[in-house]
Amino acid sequence: MTSTSTPRTLPVTDLSLVVLIGASGSGKSSFARKHFKPTEVVSSDFCRGLVADDENDQSASGDAFDVLHYIVGKRLAAGRLTVVDATNVQSESRKQLVQLARQHDVLPIAVVLDMPEELCLARNAGRPDRAGMPRHVVQRHRRELRRSLRGLEREGFRKVHVLRTEEEAGSAEVVLERRYNDLRHLTGPFDIIGDIHGCSSELASLLGKLGYAEDGVHPEGRTAVFVGDLVDRGPDSPGVLRRVMAMVAAGQALCVPGNHENKLGRYLKGRKVQHSHGLAETVEQLEREDERDPDFRRRVAEFIDGLVSHYVLDGGKLVVCHAGLPEKYHGRTSGRVRSHALYGDTTGETDEFGLPVRYPWAEDYRGRAAVVYGHTPVPTTSWVNNTLCLDTGAVFGGKMTALRWPEREIVDVPAERVWYEPVKPLTTEAPGGREGRPLDLADVQGRRAVETRHMGRIAVREENAAAALEVMSRFAVDPRLLTYLPPTMAPTATSHEEGYLEHPAEAFAQYRADGVARVVCEEKHMGSRAVALVCRDADAARERFGTGGTSDAAGAGGSPTGALHTRTGRPFLDDEALTEVVLGRLRTAITAAGLWDEWDTDWVVLDAELMPWSLKAAGLLRSQYAAVGAAAGAALPVAEKALAAAAARGVDVGSLAGRQRGRAEDAAAFTEAYRRYCWSTEGLDGVRLAPFQILAVQGRSLTSVPHDEQLAWLDRLVEHDPTGLLQVTRRLVVDTADEDSVRSGVDWWLEMTGRGGEGMVVKPLDALVRDGKGRLVQPGIKVRGREYLRIIYGPEYTRPDNLERLRSRFLGHKRSLALREYALGLEALDRLAEGEPLWRVHEAVFAVLALESEPVDPRL
Repeated sequence: MTSTSTPRTLPVTDLSLVVLIGASGSGKSSFARKHFKPTEVVSSDFCRGLVADDENDQSASGDAFDVLHYIVGKRLAAGRLTVVDATNVQSESRKQLVQLARQHDVLPIAVVLDMPEELCLARNAGRPDRAGMPRHVVQRHRRELRRSLRGLEREGFRKVHVLRTEEEAGSAEVVLERRYNDLRHLTGPFDIIGDIHGCSSELASLLGKLGYAEDGVHPEGRTAVFVGDLVDRGPDSPGVLRRVMAMVAAGQALCVPGNHENKLGRYLKGRKVQHSHGLAETVEQLEREDERDPDFRRRVAEFIDGLVSHYVLDGGKLVVCHAGLPEKYHGRTSGRVRSHALYGDTTGETDEFGLPVRYPWAEDYRGRAAVVYGHTPVPTTSWVNNTLCLDTGAVFGGKMTALRWPEREIVDVPAERVWYEPVKPLTTEAPGGREGRPLDLADVQGRRAVETRHMGRIAVREENAAAALEVMSRFAVDPRLLTYLPPTMAPTATSHEEGYLEHPAEAFAQYRADGVARVVCEEKHMGSRAVALVCRDADAARERFGTGGTSDAAGAGGSPTGALHTRTGRPFLDDEALTEVVLGRLRTAITAAGLWDEWDTDWVVLDAELMPWSLKAAGLLRSQYAAVGAAAGAALPVAEKALAAAAARGVDVGSLAGRQRGRAEDAAAFTEAYRRYCWSTEGLDGVRLAPFQILAVQGRSLTSVPHDEQLAWLDRLVEHDPTGLLQVTRRLVVDTADEDSVRSGVDWWLEMTGRGGEGMVVKPLDALVRDGKGRLVQPGIKVRGREYLRIIYGPEYTRPDNLERLRSRFLGHKRSLALREYALGLEALDRLAEGEPLWRVHEAVFAVLALESEPVDPRL
């Protein structure tokens, strides 16, 4: 118990439950107001007011404390320092608060205001709402407090501060202390080293490969972090301890304990432990060490005793522990947290080797911090849901492995020999393997909010998520290969040019208003949007995306080498073999163009258009467009013939006949418009793929690369395609501030659409652009041709009365939707390139699909 001296400094852990204890009138509320934020204090009086509109209604205390405990629990779950302002003089009321602290793995701290009786009475008398409080109430409070004061630490309070006079309470100063495991202020760079198990020679080799000098100093100021299990089984546990202890003492390293250090520490304290799992060898080595350094055992015991269960580093982005740690335990302090960090969790079962079956916690991990750990040996390292196991079995003849952070680079050295025969072979079935449940329904179900780096938080409504789930679960490609969905695209502002609903002048004007100096006009291919994920071979697909099967580069034997899907994630081609042929042709062109090496990648994601339109939209053509054309072809000639007969009989039908002829001409133009984008294909004969953007490669997203550079890469791709599958995207760069340049852009569009082209897409040349207020600019604006729009708005849309009505169309929601989907797509590609886990990539991709179900005019 803390001694009472004035002035007092009261150390309080920055994440803890502070329980104020004292009789009514002892000054608890005043103390709380002085030393803590208003939001940190939860008062029983305030909770009574919430449930009864009267802070002094004692009959409402039961409900009030239910509310208090609920609020306290929510704050502790969120990792917030919380102060309870109540009398808390009864052991039962304190017991519930201590249980709450333990439930959330934080330290309970007691601050006792043991003020004199007369002072409490005087303060109550000075408060209008307490003036009538009987003396015996304060006397009872003080008796209950004195009865339990000596036992507060036994109740579970880790710190107890007692203030006995008004002067002592007034001069006291609360000082927040950082938790031992909270090293967020250390940003590295770090070299995190896996289980060592007495392999001193391999450790020296690994440190040398990492760039450390013999004295443990790194010339670039890097810090080594050891994940524990320094000892047992290997040939030189004392040598490992001596090196690690020296580096930690010199500030060159951090170290967390492993279960083997924990057992060795208990042995060094004289506890009875079984000399199994390599401890016998360590004890024998320490006995030999005693002859050279009699004080070594004591220093080892002190070192182990001072190790902290886990560390939170680099602004909370990195957690290092021995056996893995779920997010709810990060930065927490309790015996349960320490036990989990040392031993992990098991299923309660035993395998055929007599060893406990480890619970695959990494499969369920959804935390933002990367968790790097060891404990369970695996043959190779593999990121799973932002967790990485570094125990690659050095003592069993495997490797000793380190992770460079923040580079996320793996460095390893082979074991010199098998120092200890493993009880069971190393497998990837332990936490850290790729198998398991990478996706969870809870990741996408219900109302969601996805954090994006380009547009902040983007909300997804529950009903939209449900619609996306239906599509994703029934029709989409393998979610491991679904890395990106393209955003919807807004059309240009409505044109007032005579005879036109859309015109390039409005697109150029919009970008000019957004401060975009140069734009690129790209030919809009009349096909269907296609996203292609192309891997160098099946091995690359399996290594990066976790697909199974053989290593055949052509994807034979059921091993996909990528994916080709629509803008809603569905397979573009029903024939998987044909899909592999398309991917194979793309892969051949990439190889011939030398782009694998130029991009330093084994995979690439492309945005493209696959033609003809009829390849994917045959059903739509038959049921909608062809049906309209056929109906017009059947009805209008009959009407014209009837009108001609009436005119022959002298009936004045001139205006009606003229209108019917105009309708027939519009219908013929409509039929010609959609037929222009259809042609017959046989297999891949007649199929064309026009790539227009490279989205991502290994290690980086390319969405900010200017479009002229992108298209230059893609020109090389088309040039090196010997099959004729790939098609160039024609383009023109326009200066939005130059009238001549703008005029040339308009003329280019008129010439292209006059020859039957669909139109063009206008994009900022610099790709990812923000306006003067820092907001994202539309990534592209489509300007569709006059004749093409007949397919969208109907054969007779060009009639003046129809055009005037259509000019009132509202684009605001479509533009908002386009920007939100764009930001989500960028986020998915950034997460993919940074090697984030599948569920994180899928979260953003799924949100794009969910937004697609928002109601919006489909003609836009």
